Amino acid sequence: MGSVRAGDPLPRTGDRLPPLEIEITRTLIVAGAIASRDYQDVHHDAELARQKGSPDIFMNILTTNGLVGRYITDHFGPAAVLRKVVIRLGAPNYPGDTMVLTGEVEGLDGDTATVRVVGDNGIGRHVTGTVTVTVPTGGVR
Repeated sequence: MGSVRAGDPLPRTGDRLPPLEIEITRTLIVAGAIASRDYQDVHHDAELARQKGSPDIFMNILTTNGLVGRYITDHFGPAAVLRKVVIRLGAPNYPGDTMVLTGEVEGLDGDTATVRVVGDNGIGRHVTGTVTVTVPTGGVR
């Protein structure tokens, strides 16, 4: 199993994508919630989040979904087309933490790859998912 690098031909099953570290800031959490029109108070109001049992505000699933998609398209290039993104959340992303996304190509069908993605933070596994992506002709950018 190798690592996929920019300039490589089409990926192979077992290829690993390089990790992506994302700093989890209060601004990222709030901006993601606003951008996805998720006005739940637990994503922007720390006091109300604490009243509901959370130590702080936390990232919403739509922001995580977008970050997983970004991880794939940042790697495979702007011509890559996300066909399907399926994720499951685990440990919350709180401000001040770092989430590290990693991925591995699980399968290929022509120019379409299935990539297993996980994202871990300081308290555990935040996201587990599978992304189906069509890779541009010529391979990884």
